[in-house]
Amino acid sequence: MSVSSPLPHDAARLHVTGAARYIDDIPTPRGTLHLAFGLSPVACGALEAMDLAAVRAAPGVVAVLTAADLPFANDVSPSIHDEPLLATDRVHYVGQPLFLVVAESHIAARRAAKLGDIRIAEEEPILTIDQALAADSRFEGGAVIWEKGDAASAIAASAHVVEGSFEIGGQEHFYLEGQAALALPQEGGDMVVHSSTQHPTEIQHKVAEALGLPMHGVRVEVRRMGGGFGGKESQGNALAVSCAVAARLTGRPCKMRYDRDDDMIITGKRHDFRISYRAGFDADGRIQGVEFLQYARCGWAQDLSLPVADRAMLHADSAYLLPNARIESHRLKTNTQSATAFRGFGGPQGMLGMERLMDHAAHQLGLEPVELRRRNYYAEAEEGGSAPAPAEPPRDISGQKKGAEKSARSALPQTTPYGMEVEDFALHGITAALLERCEYAARKRAVAEWNAQGGAIRKGIAFSPVKFGISFTLTHLNQAGALVHVYQDGSIHLNHGGTEMGQGLFQKVAQVAASRFGVGLEAVKITATDTGKVPNTSATAASSGSDLNGMAVQIACDELRGRMAAYLAAERQAAPEEVRFEAGAVHVGGATIPFAEAAQRCYQGRVGLSATGFYKTPKVSWDRVRGQGRPFYYFAYGAAVTEVAMDSRTGEYRILRADILHDAGASLNPALDIGQVEGGYVQGAGWLTTEELVWDDKGRLRTHAPSTYKIPAFSDQPDIFNVALWDGRNREDTVYRSKAVGEPPFMLGISAFLALSDAVASCGGGYPALDAPATPERVWAAVRRCAQ
Repeated sequence: MSVSSPLPHDAARLHVTGAARYIDDIPTPRGTLHLAFGLSPVACGALEAMDLAAVRAAPGVVAVLTAADLPFANDVSPSIHDEPLLATDRVHYVGQPLFLVVAESHIAARRAAKLGDIRIAEEEPILTIDQALAADSRFEGGAVIWEKGDAASAIAASAHVVEGSFEIGGQEHFYLEGQAALALPQEGGDMVVHSSTQHPTEIQHKVAEALGLPMHGVRVEVRRMGGGFGGKESQGNALAVSCAVAARLTGRPCKMRYDRDDDMIITGKRHDFRISYRAGFDADGRIQGVEFLQYARCGWAQDLSLPVADRAMLHADSAYLLPNARIESHRLKTNTQSATAFRGFGGPQGMLGMERLMDHAAHQLGLEPVELRRRNYYAEAEEGGSAPAPAEPPRDISGQKKGAEKSARSALPQTTPYGMEVEDFALHGITAALLERCEYAARKRAVAEWNAQGGAIRKGIAFSPVKFGISFTLTHLNQAGALVHVYQDGSIHLNHGGTEMGQGLFQKVAQVAASRFGVGLEAVKITATDTGKVPNTSATAASSGSDLNGMAVQIACDELRGRMAAYLAAERQAAPEEVRFEAGAVHVGGATIPFAEAAQRCYQGRVGLSATGFYKTPKVSWDRVRGQGRPFYYFAYGAAVTEVAMDSRTGEYRILRADILHDAGASLNPALDIGQVEGGYVQGAGWLTTEELVWDDKGRLRTHAPSTYKIPAFSDQPDIFNVALWDGRNREDTVYRSKAVGEPPFMLGISAFLALSDAVASCGGGYPALDAPATPERVWAAVRRCAQ
């Protein structure tokens, strides 16, 4: 079977040879024009005048457009129409597009865009969380509060109270392929758009709106992206709309791509947060109640900030049963880039808040951090859950067996703070297996012995779990369509609404189709995602690409199998349910018919060999106002142990080793899934260690290039990197009982942050209280505090 086989990425050879075609590689027609934005040099103020005479007179310039020149809607927002394509009366951040240059070449457009004479009455910008709070600058009017039980009373009655506050930085997506779009005008005013986007239907919608067309007048095609990570969910709207408007005006193809500096200055990032916490623990270290206060810096426009902040609240419990909880969220409006979707979509920030609390509590209560976590886990899944129970009662960190009897805590309702029952909890088994595999107890003792020697180089080791909900929290987005053709020669062609951005979605879905028909993978071809073939698609996001599109393809394939089986069974006077598709053939009535011959017979018998498939995720429902419901179909789990070495004289550090055990259900493709786990961990560790965004007091992003913004390099990955998949099946009826694996591994990188905290703590004193990212400067400062 093709499903579950560790096959290489379908475009791997194209990637490494440079033959894979991206937007900038598409051969363009003669006469194609190139676009660039003129950008605001200030963060906040009234736009009084723009003298663009020098821009229009620049070599190669064909047209210059301002907001007044746009034919219809001046908006590229994915949410509430608060994001103009081109500024009108005010500017809101450094890098906001003011005007659009259309020129004969890319370089001509960029050079001309710098010649505008812009007059802005500059005002004091709101840049920080504190400034936004002081000005009451926010989205959604006020705080969003979700509660379970009475957290304040529970904390007041607790034996121990732990409280603190810390900062979590944002993150630049740094996809290898920058934002790009190409618009080709068609007859009758229609438009074809090639866009590097995770959301082709969103591009179709915004372009149609900008051109005054119905959606059927715009077709969007996406073959592949060179990375997305959420940064191409909404941020590509501006380029696609600009190209389409310019193409309509000039009648010529129009293309636009951002250079790296422009990309970083213009586009949104991961939301940076400030999280305060206060929690009560009983004498045994069990949580009695917790309060979280989350401040999210959202930037100048709403974009996707509300659902991002919601998901941070949804993951505030991380992997722990909270009998009483109060989670308060503030969505703050600032004069910075509009923060947007990023891998995990707010979940990492919420989860990090809880893991920081647990780390702090272990330090304050004098408990081993893993043991404290295990005591507060949700109860083990019942029989039929996603993972088998441990073969014997779990052991505590000293190696002593814990009691097998159920504690009073496990008798509590196993519900999240938003009322969803956790029925598939797998972390007891995953944790026990990982700790044994990586010899955690022995290594922790070795780290303690190393640090006891008192040298400058200190080591740290830490564990962190992952429990991540899978589904779009906006319920209607949990749907997908597919189109499958079986040709008379037995070859299979399919389209679906998902987009390929290097994660291997196309390969996994092709494996599903090959398995349904019992043919080799070479018989299946997936072509570019196309709104003209599969309409009303959801973004390839929320880790739902394989879940949604794989099921839609499976449904379409099964429809075709049913038609073929009925016809061939009638030919052989057999029962349709006895027909089998396997090993490249159809087995019916004692005969074995090669699949190609079966397809030919069905075609000659006038059997319809094209079918659509539609899938909608079951069981999900969510009331975000009340903060109650079942926003997720299921949870994906994982755990990581990271060991680091840190130079206490400089704050510099290295990740020495990472051990990961991750739950991908019955993996569709273990090779691709392990690759996703490895990449997710490294990207997550980068977010929390090296990747620092810095704005000056004028709102100018100073880390806008690889020279000043440090993503992890190959040399930054752990020297020892052990990754394995948990052997289990999804208890929910997903495609082949697999689980999503796009976003959940990102949070495994939290263990690197906690390991650095452990290394710093060895220098003495109180809790290290690191902010994120834990750059060498911050680590060095924390060492100085602990040493005092």
